[in-house]
Amino acid sequence: MADDPTKPPTDGVIPESLRRQLEAFRRELWRRKITEAVLAAFFGLIVSFFLVFILDRFWTTPGPLRLVALLGGISLFAVFVPLWLHRWVWKHRREGQLARLIARRYPGLGDRLLGVVELEKQTETSETLSPRLRAAAMEAVAAEVERRKLDTALPGSKHRRWMLTVGATVLIFIAAIVIAPKAMLSSLRRWISPFSATERYTFTILRDLPPKLYVPQGEAFSLPVTLAGDTEWKPSSGTARYASQDPVNAALEHGGYHFDFPGQRDPGRLVVEIGDYTKAVDVLPTLRPAVRKTTGLVQFPGYLQIPGREVDLSTGVVQAVQGSKVKITIDATRDLQRAKAGVQEMSIDGPSATTPPLDVVERAGVLPLAWTDTLGLDGAKGFQVRIDPLPDAPPSAYIQGIDRQKVILPEETVDFEALTEDDFGIREMGIEWSGELPSTATGKAASGSLKLLTGGPDQPRLSQKVAFSPATFNITPQKLTVRVYVEDYLPDRGRIYSQPITLHILTRDEHAQMLKTRFDRSIGELEDLARKERNLLEENQRLEKLTPEELQSEDGKKRLQVQQDAERQQTERMKELSQKMEELFKDSARNGTIDKDTLKKMAEAMKSIDELAKEDLPGVDKKLGDAQDQRNTPEKSAKDMKEATERQEQAVEKMQKAAEKANDANQNFEAGTFVNRLKKAASDEDGVHIALWDAKANLGLRTAELDPHDAGLLQDATRLQANTSSDVRWIREDLEHFFARSNKPAFREIVDDMNSSRIEMGLEEIRTRMQAQQSFIAAAAAKKWSAKLTEWAKKLEGEAQKNGGGGAGSGNGNQEDEDFEFMLRVMKMVQQEQDLRARTRSLETLRRAYESPAEAKP
Repeated sequence: MADDPTKPPTDGVIPESLRRQLEAFRRELWRRKITEAVLAAFFGLIVSFFLVFILDRFWTTPGPLRLVALLGGISLFAVFVPLWLHRWVWKHRREGQLARLIARRYPGLGDRLLGVVELEKQTETSETLSPRLRAAAMEAVAAEVERRKLDTALPGSKHRRWMLTVGATVLIFIAAIVIAPKAMLSSLRRWISPFSATERYTFTILRDLPPKLYVPQGEAFSLPVTLAGDTEWKPSSGTARYASQDPVNAALEHGGYHFDFPGQRDPGRLVVEIGDYTKAVDVLPTLRPAVRKTTGLVQFPGYLQIPGREVDLSTGVVQAVQGSKVKITIDATRDLQRAKAGVQEMSIDGPSATTPPLDVVERAGVLPLAWTDTLGLDGAKGFQVRIDPLPDAPPSAYIQGIDRQKVILPEETVDFEALTEDDFGIREMGIEWSGELPSTATGKAASGSLKLLTGGPDQPRLSQKVAFSPATFNITPQKLTVRVYVEDYLPDRGRIYSQPITLHILTRDEHAQMLKTRFDRSIGELEDLARKERNLLEENQRLEKLTPEELQSEDGKKRLQVQQDAERQQTERMKELSQKMEELFKDSARNGTIDKDTLKKMAEAMKSIDELAKEDLPGVDKKLGDAQDQRNTPEKSAKDMKEATERQEQAVEKMQKAAEKANDANQNFEAGTFVNRLKKAASDEDGVHIALWDAKANLGLRTAELDPHDAGLLQDATRLQANTSSDVRWIREDLEHFFARSNKPAFREIVDDMNSSRIEMGLEEIRTRMQAQQSFIAAAAAKKWSAKLTEWAKKLEGEAQKNGGGGAGSGNGNQEDEDFEFMLRVMKMVQQEQDLRARTRSLETLRRAYESPAEAKP
């Protein structure tokens, strides 16, 4: 039956056998190419990782390079695999695509397969294409294909080689993990995260190598490098290079390497290479941290009661009293990391470091200080602070403004300044006195103290004006030692005393004898001045005889200059003598026992001496100077010289008259002292009598049998008797000499009585009986001679009053005597007023001392 041309065309179908073969060919193609792609991608990743791993073995692979390696490995998956699959899978999914691939190997077969594929796709009608012929053609090609293996038509495949390569690479990877797991893990992390902070693993591991190293500028430095305990490789040597300088090698010693470098001033990079370890260290030469300031905080012992004190230690020495505590602080140029004082750690506060409290012991010590700043730089070596312990020195006390020895009457007042000093603070200051009675006196010697001021811990210096009057404290005539005392805050130290002053508190009779001695010395000085002035006058008279021309010659001027210098010295000495005479006259008027006639003559002598000092001798000095004036004519110089000589003659005459007046006064003075001396001898002898009478209970006892106290009293009385015997002998001899000079009958009578009474032998006999323990007889004899001496004193006293009574007290007195007596009364009133004011000051001192509060122990 013929085909109907109106029917649609019939598609040819590829024979089933041929279809199966093509599908098998396609599957095999896909399998091989996909395998190749996957293996190549894995290989690329592994190679990318191994690239980083290998590079890390030689240097620290930079992040960008690691990123390139990672991207290169991933690109096989992301780029190459898709492209590869597109080429071999996507482009070989249809039968025609496969036929063209087969045609590359078998062109004829491939063309016929393409023809079968085209026949299958033809859509002509049966009128234009015979279905039978198409099917027959397809069957013929299918039969031909069955006789061949299409696998041979597959393109060349490297999947097995890739498998071997990847397998080997994986084995190498696994072996590397087994052999060096830490290195593999480190590189894996660095490969996966190129810009992570993961450190490059090295088989040589160093401990704590800093990225920056601060070194002392200009000083040689070293870089110690220590191998870590878990290092896997310990190279025998290492190398370090600073900038472009020659490398420095160091051998492995004691688990590390020690690199030494010369001093550097400019920053640079130091590269350390040890085994597979390489690291760059930035070296920054920097000045060492210096100490700008060193201070110490001294905390004083509690008993001183003073707050802590900050002291500057720029000298490197701190001095503190024993028992103190010291904190030393250094202030550096940079912030500090640590500091040590000896073996003790110091507390850090920025650039400052402070030691813990350090005890100040008895011995000095040196404290070394070391510090390190936050850059790791140490301070200069050898910095140290010396701690010098100071003992709490005893305070000092002084008396100023008064002579060390002074003679006064009981009612007089002495003024002086009490001054005390201490190294810290003064608790109190005052005065203390102790007396020593004369051997003939009875009663108890004076002793006492008076607190003047209360100090404080912050008062290292105290001073006080003191007005001291013996009468204020009921102190009788005696030798009194006065000292200033001071107490500080050191426990159990007690009082510290000044050098003493000695006040000789005299009776009026003793005071008169002392004035007599002073008067004798003053008269001797006046007579010496008169002799020297006479000698100067003689030389001036020689100069006066020179011609005017000779006087103005060089030799003449030299002689005049010598004379003027000598006259100037005379004037100065006369002024000093005038002051002494004025003081002597005031003290004599104060005494009250010196008669008016003696005082009058003293005043006349004093007036003459004052005129000589202020007018006469300066006038001579001036004229001698005028005679040397170069502007003078020879005649004028001669005239001046003549006037100088005339004035000097008058001065010498006045000096002689003043000496005569002084000697007259002294003679009266001496006569008056005999009364006092006899009274004193009588008082001493009466004291011997009293002492022997009190010891009458020891009559008949030998010295060895006496009580030690009684033996001491007897010894004192025997010594006093010997002294009295000697004094009486001197009184007798002085009376004889005085009578020889004055020829006064009353004194002759006393001398005759003393010689006829044989008093000296009698007094010596008393001493002998005292030594023989014949106290009763000795006491009776002492009483007898005491009465005799008193009788002689009264006789001389009466004679003196009789001679003195003819003055202003008699009807024969003249106006001059009355004026002098009035002047004397006024002077005594002034002195009494001064004494009253002085005693008031002394009482005021006592009142203030009691109110402070204070203690007075008279």
